[in-house]
Amino acid sequence: MTYERMILDMKKQYYIKTNRTFTNLRKYGCIFTVLVAIGGQWEPKIGLLVVLIMTGLIITSFFSGRYWCGNICPHGSFFDSLLLPISKNKKIPQIFKSKYTILVFLIFFMWNFIRRILSIVHFWGTYDFLDKLGAIFSNTYLMVMIVGGLFAIVVNPRTWCQFCPMGSMQKISYLIGRKLGVTRKTNKKITIESKEKCKSCGLCEKVCPFQLQPYLNFNENNQFDDINCIKCSTCVVNCPIGILSLKQEVNE
Repeated sequence: MTYERMILDMKKQYYIKTNRTFTNLRKYGCIFTVLVAIGGQWEPKIGLLVVLIMTGLIITSFFSGRYWCGNICPHGSFFDSLLLPISKNKKIPQIFKSKYTILVFLIFFMWNFIRRILSIVHFWGTYDFLDKLGAIFSNTYLMVMIVGGLFAIVVNPRTWCQFCPMGSMQKISYLIGRKLGVTRKTNKKITIESKEKCKSCGLCEKVCPFQLQPYLNFNENNQFDDINCIKCSTCVVNCPIGILSLKQEVNE
């Protein structure tokens, strides 16, 4: 084997597939995704359940950032539980993490969603209204399952999550909660016992669903302060020397 081929193989294996579903909710939440996306095509009112999802993620993010993404999200469960085993699990291209990509996609999503809502307003007060409203949510769920699923298989399970409109809304909600000082009492962050104990093996990055780098970015309070951290604790479980934990945010 040539040196170049060896380096290439090492790069391909850099990100590690490991269990990310530590609770039944994270493991079987994908059933909800399939129920809404597929079942909603026959019974549109099922799509109305997405309203509860949107409400839940906005409320939880106000207090604890993107916790929903890593612990409750049905699509996250779909990506991590069903698609991770068959994913190429490659490095997520930077373009999907770009602020411009995230902003453009959020604007497009909001415009398209509002446009579709306005198109059914004249059905208000009729029996058909709930079916048509549910169909909007169900079709959106189906689109995310298909597009996000394709990205999950050919790139990385959490590629969609980098520019997901719901993820962007969570970050906005979290920043508001942070500005109001609410998160100081409710938010948790990945915490290291001591930066001196870290062996810089990089395993926390290799198993991170979002490919973040905690070992390089702990703050003065020994906490990983990244708005994109989904608090899934995958790095905590996989730390070879067990010095990571998910603890209350330290306030100075």
